[in-house]
Amino acid sequence: MLTPGRPAVFLGRRAECALFDRWQDTVRSGRGGALVVRGEPGIGKSALLDHVVATAAGFRVVRAAAVEAETDLPFGVLHQVCTPALAALEHLPQPQQDALAVAFGLRAGAVPDRFMVGLAVLGLLSETAGSRPLICVIDDAQWLDPGSAQALAFVAHHIGAEPLGLVFATRRAEDGPRGVPELELTGLGPGDARALLHSALHVPLDEAVAERIAVEARGNPLALLELPRAMTAAAFAGGFDPWDTEALPGRIEHSFRSRVLRLPPDTRTLLLVAAAEPTGDSALLWRAAGQLAIKAAAAVPAEADGLLSIGTQVVFRHPLVRSAVYRAATPAQRRAVHRALAEVTGPADPDRRAWHRAQAATGLDGATAAELERSAHRAQARGGIAAAAAFMERSAALSPDPAVRAERALAAARAKQQAGAHDSALRLLALAERGPADELRAANSELLRGQIAFARSFGSGAAPALLRAARRFEPIDVSRARDVHLQALAAALLAGRLGGDCGIAEVARAARRAPAAPVPRAPDLLLDGLTLLVAEGHDAGVPALRTAVAAFTSEDLTSEEEMRWLWLAGHAAGLLWDDHAWQVLATRLLRSCEERGALSILPMAAATRAGLHLLAGELQQAASLAETAADVTAMTGAGLAPYAEVGLAAFRGQQDAATAAIRTATRDATGRGEGVALTFLQWAAAVLHNGTGRYDQALESARQAGAEAGAQRFGNWALAELVEAAVRAGQRDTAQEALHALCRTTRSCSTGWAAGVEARCRALLAADPQAEDLYRTALDRLRHTGVHAELARTHLLYGEWLRRRRRLVRAREHLRQAHEMFLRFGMDGFAERSRSELSAAGERTRTHRPAPDGQLTAQERRVAVLAAEGATNAAIASRLFISASTVDYHLRKVFRKLDVTTRTQLARRLPTSWGQRSIGPDP
Repeated sequence: MLTPGRPAVFLGRRAECALFDRWQDTVRSGRGGALVVRGEPGIGKSALLDHVVATAAGFRVVRAAAVEAETDLPFGVLHQVCTPALAALEHLPQPQQDALAVAFGLRAGAVPDRFMVGLAVLGLLSETAGSRPLICVIDDAQWLDPGSAQALAFVAHHIGAEPLGLVFATRRAEDGPRGVPELELTGLGPGDARALLHSALHVPLDEAVAERIAVEARGNPLALLELPRAMTAAAFAGGFDPWDTEALPGRIEHSFRSRVLRLPPDTRTLLLVAAAEPTGDSALLWRAAGQLAIKAAAAVPAEADGLLSIGTQVVFRHPLVRSAVYRAATPAQRRAVHRALAEVTGPADPDRRAWHRAQAATGLDGATAAELERSAHRAQARGGIAAAAAFMERSAALSPDPAVRAERALAAARAKQQAGAHDSALRLLALAERGPADELRAANSELLRGQIAFARSFGSGAAPALLRAARRFEPIDVSRARDVHLQALAAALLAGRLGGDCGIAEVARAARRAPAAPVPRAPDLLLDGLTLLVAEGHDAGVPALRTAVAAFTSEDLTSEEEMRWLWLAGHAAGLLWDDHAWQVLATRLLRSCEERGALSILPMAAATRAGLHLLAGELQQAASLAETAADVTAMTGAGLAPYAEVGLAAFRGQQDAATAAIRTATRDATGRGEGVALTFLQWAAAVLHNGTGRYDQALESARQAGAEAGAQRFGNWALAELVEAAVRAGQRDTAQEALHALCRTTRSCSTGWAAGVEARCRALLAADPQAEDLYRTALDRLRHTGVHAELARTHLLYGEWLRRRRRLVRAREHLRQAHEMFLRFGMDGFAERSRSELSAAGERTRTHRPAPDGQLTAQERRVAVLAAEGATNAAIASRLFISASTVDYHLRKVFRKLDVTTRTQLARRLPTSWGQRSIGPDP
């Protein structure tokens, strides 16, 4: 027999406690980080967090817990975490201050980007940890509201050189931040399990029954403490009663429910009030109890049974107690409790009051539906998109008027789409479409279907729905119709060859038939220019497109217009071969994304700006932006082809890495329907193979990309690669056809880039006297542009041409210039090609020496580049999504490794190409 023993102790977690002790030492030393503790209910996660808190000597500790009933309320747990640190809010950069203040309802303002909120939280906690090490403990993370979950995951991934630690306790593998070190709690060992069971016994227990409990509890501490309470006398005597076969968490909850049902009715009602009121506010509990005529004495049996304690806060013994209480009640009892809570919840918390009223509703309720709609608008204004969607969905369900219900269902669908819940959005759209006929609502519904398709597949399924929506808007709202036509055109461009029956030509024709804008703005001019170019060719479209691009570079745009259209205006600049306008637009988009924290768009903005750096020969800057794009893509889960990463590998001539990346990206882009990515990848492959002298492979890649010439800038640029590869492969007819196609895209553009590339390609096919003049023209035109990689390639081709004509002295001059430029840029494939040509021309080349940055890590290089450009630590932190203290940590290491003491010295010490803006005259 096992007999009753001593009270339970914290058994069997020595290794886990030691791990946390070491982790605390690491955080204390300034190398912060996050940990996730996973395990089934009752396994001891909360007890382990108690140990972390109890042993955090010298730390400031903030503890928060998520509650299942609050998963639809915006930023609830995040507010718990940040409230003790809000005094440091004024030390953050203004955009971060604004984002967090709006999210917490402290001030009105523009809806904050969810990742800017995360960056602000990182800055706030880092600032607080600067004066004293800080640990934030978040229990029951499986119930975090989406806004809190996203912000805290951001912080977990970006803690760097600061004494800041985050600990998450959660049940399921899919909850909590991904990619963070994890500790999975399993059951206690047999000896510890028996000792814990012994401490929980209140009567003697048969040895065989004790063994059975220990085995079936699988070492779960809460099960070992709780299951004996649910056993009958027969079970204690010899295990003769049948055992419940449900899963262990269910059995534990069933045990709690049995204990609840044995309590007096008033006590059960008081427990139900506590379970339905997730804030744990004891004053609110007693006010609601008063509404239900429940006396204070009702708490005594529950507290005596150890189910909860009521002090300043109401604390359940375990979340399973809360769920057991709530599930044990009838629907009518729950509604009565929620009604009482709604009555006593004050005007300072209108959203929680509205939610209680919604839970108390028995049928259609127009007043409650309207209140929920107001809560949805408040949540949306704070950036709580998921909360707004939940409020509006419930509002639609309670709305008695069919037309109002349809409008609210559409609004809920829009919020679900913005929150990434696309299946739920489509379900709500179906509800909205069952409402009374309304043309505006039908147009908005079609538009939302197109936007969902675009979010899911980058255009291949979006253009048809967007085109239908645009046509519906035409008789209702001309400005809106044109905006949606431009969205459809953008979707068709991104879908490219994967666009199916609704390709760019059809979309352009439909847009050409749309009503004209009464007062054209930059987006209207862009729509007109792109559709004209698609429909009638470059000669007709270039003047209109040039006007549109000029408007985007000079016109004041709303933030929404910048986020939506600057990338497309940059695409138009690429069609015009206008590197200057493209640089202005791409830089503006990137800065706008960084300042507003628009991380959902930032990967595309970073990749676009990186493309310009590649063409300028600034591969280090391109590498920094490629890393930013990859970081943010991983963080946001955005499905975007790795444009910057692939382009960088191609320009560097990294054959194996680039080929593998292109293969993977091709498969992924095809699955997403992102046809423009296929054209880009084939253009990048052509650059790679031309650089490494694999002309047959370059020919095939360029041929595929060039087939998309016209409205696809990568297809246009691929024609130049096709001319070079075809000439080198001995296919002059193919080269001649490609040249004709290239000239159709360049002749009306009147830019140095267009004229230089066209002259170089003509030179490749021209007879000797004319060829030399064309090479010189190409050099002269490209020298005054920012596309220095094209200038270096022209030096190489001209030098090759001179060598083949035995004009070795002049050939060496150009080959040497090309070789030095390629080395400086880091374009190793082209550098080797030029070195080989120089050797054939009779000149020994210098060995390629590693740049002084070779000893820097990737993050240190990124910090160094920005510091050399003059950015402050705070600005660098915002751009790299780390804290200012982490920037300082990396910068000190950079200074030490490069043996400099100032930013000015740093700029001089870095490779020339990092800050290069111009190339000297041709020798």
